[in-house]
Order: sequence, then C-alpha cells, then structure tokens
Amino acid sequence: MRLSRFGEKFAGRSGVVDLMTDLGEALRADPDLVFMGGGNPARVPAAEAAFRTALEGLVADTGEWQRLAGAYQSPQGDPAFREALARYLQQHYGWDLGPGHIAVANGSQSAYFILYNLFAGPMPDGSQRRIHLPLVPEYIGYADAGLAPDFFSATPPAIEQLPDRQFRYHVDFDQLVVDDGVGALCVSRPTNPTGNVLGADELARLGALARDAGIPLIVDGAYGEPFPGITFTEAAPHWDEHTVLTLSLSKLGLPGVRTGIVIAAEPLIQAFASASTIISLAAGNLGPVLATGLLEDGTLDRLGSDVLRPFYRARCEETLAGLHRELAGLPWRVHRPDGAFFLWLWFDDLPVPSSELYRRLKARGLLAIPGERFFIGLDPAWDHARQCLRLSYAQDPAAVARGLRLLGDELRGLYDSGGR
Repeated sequence: MRLSRFGEKFAGRSGVVDLMTDLGEALRADPDLVFMGGGNPARVPAAEAAFRTALEGLVADTGEWQRLAGAYQSPQGDPAFREALARYLQQHYGWDLGPGHIAVANGSQSAYFILYNLFAGPMPDGSQRRIHLPLVPEYIGYADAGLAPDFFSATPPAIEQLPDRQFRYHVDFDQLVVDDGVGALCVSRPTNPTGNVLGADELARLGALARDAGIPLIVDGAYGEPFPGITFTEAAPHWDEHTVLTLSLSKLGLPGVRTGIVIAAEPLIQAFASASTIISLAAGNLGPVLATGLLEDGTLDRLGSDVLRPFYRARCEETLAGLHRELAGLPWRVHRPDGAFFLWLWFDDLPVPSSELYRRLKARGLLAIPGERFFIGLDPAWDHARQCLRLSYAQDPAAVARGLRLLGDELRGLYDSGGR
C-alpha cells in the first residue's frame, strides 16, 4: 500500500498520538494508575447536574429533539446558538460582532487544523509561511497540525524567578521577530501546559505586532473566559477584527460533545466554514443546542464563577501544598498557576530527560506528561525543555496525593543515583 505525503505524515509517528495511545494502553493495563496526564476535566457534581437537567429538558421537547438529533447544522453551525453567543458577547464585552462572526467546529483540534492551514504552508506566490508561537511551551496538540514541513517557529521564553519556588515564562519581545515568513501568531490563554495567563499588556503588544504585519493573532481560550472561566487572575478576553478567538465546551466538563467555537472577522469565518464543511460536512448538534439555553439563562456564567473556578482553585492550592511537602529538599520549581488545571514543574539539573522520568513514573503507577514535546518550534536539545513535567490536578485528591508521593520518591532516587 503506497501512501501519499499526507498519508505518510498523518499515519506516522506523532507526539500527541503517541502519548494518547500510551496513556490509553497504560490505563487499560492498570486501571489503578494515578492519572495525572491528559487534559480531561474533573468530574464536578454541580456542573454535571446542570448539564443533565438541561439535556433532559431538550429530550422531552419534541421540537428541540429534531434540532438536537434530526437535522444537519449549517456550515457555520447552529444559527440559534451563534445568535445567542453573539448577544452574550455584545452584552458582556461590548464587542461589535454578530452571528456571522462565529463558526462551530467538531472540537478545537479540528478547528486548529483548518485555521493553521488557512494561514501557513505554501502560499500562492510560491513562498512559505509558518505559524509562530511567541511563547512556548505550548499545547502539544498543535505540533502535528501542519500539512507542510517546517510549519512552526517559536521564540524562546524569558524566565522570571519568583518566590516560593515559583517561576513564570514571559514573551521575550526583544527576541520576537515577525517577518514575512510568518502567517499568524498563536497563543493559548490560559496556556496548556503551564497555566500561564498572558497579561493584557502582553496580549495588546502581540495584537499590534500582528496587525502591523497584516496577519491574525490567534488566541486559544479553551480554559479561559467567558467559559469555562478557569482563571485565578485577571483574564478578561479580547477580540477585534484582527484577532481569532477560539472557545470550547470541553473544559466545562463536556469533552465528549466535541464543540469548538471560532470567533473572527466575517470573511475568515466564511472561509473556515467552507473548509470545515468539506472536511466534516457538519458539526455536531448536541453541544451548541445544549449551550444555547445555558447561555441564555445565565447557567454558564454561574458555573464558571460559582462552581468551576473555586473548585479548581482549591484543587490547585491543595496540590501545591502537596508538592512542597513531597518534594522538600529537591531542586524543583513550579510555574505560577494562573489558570487551567495543570501544574508545570521544572527540575534543575534533572539527571535524565523528562521522557525517561515519564517512563519511570509510569512503571511505578503514575502517569504524567514529559515536557520535551511542548517546546514546539525550538531546538529540542535545549536543556530546560528536558527538565519539565506537566501534572493535572483534575483527579480525585487522594489519588493526586498518592501520585505526588510517587513523584517525590522517584526524584529522590534519581538525584541520589545520578540517574543510574
């Protein structure tokens, strides 16, 4: 069987596929593993109850059932949902947009595949453009989304040391170059994997650079505001005609409905909708239909502010306390957690690469995510990239506490033995 270049690329090895396969096989082999890898949200009873109540009402309504399961969405997505979301964004943020500025996709992963390849790769004039990441580490799922080679470039971060064993990455604007080879800038906010929330001033500077270059700034808001709002610092969203903002229903606690949302200038939305229709015909109905009522009655706002944000904030603080307890005496730091539900650890002079630490931890019953592959577009030999680990604190607190004990014990053995 001969595969095309597309086939060879997407049927071959991929960081995100390798990790998801490895994690899935490990969980099947040992269901008692402490699962602090992956991006699955926590099970939050109050949120689940709200979703079940809304879904039961939809199923009981004959008219809504047809909208829910008996018809295809239009290319841009369910009109009622897009109208409700446009009204919400107008009222809450004063944005000058309408339903024509919004499109729905089958999850953010497929949305980014389309967005990235709309802006980067071979251009009509024969040139080549890249997606540039102004701040890495960045979401591992981006890494293999490009159809062309050398699809990404990145600017190394500036690293600020903070008290209490914390640190923070910043955009190094002195090193950031936006040349003719850049087709778009992209950041996530909060950032997966670090929990970094770019400040409003950083976001404004990136927006100005993109606008001056005639390219978009793409902002991945899957964990941020307006929903699910898992942020622990000021993180008001921003949108204008030069910005592409993406949202998701997954981190609300609905990863299975596969609903991604793109907010952009109308010509781009039309291009996106055309490409999305060719690739997947239509987005699923469940997420948009369910979210319409939750938006209109204020449930999404209440879930974010009253349920999800305090839930994850408490889990974060509990996990930080556990790290200080279990890693006492070790050379470790944690990125300041401004949002999302991950902690990003940095182990100075780690005796083995974090990919090896990952394998050792898995053998002991802890699944975490090694740091190397998050540094998309940078030299993989950079020592710092091989010294980091991502932990999720979305699981049961008792399991997380057990995982932290395993981590501390393995690290002490590594440092004592020099990695042997």
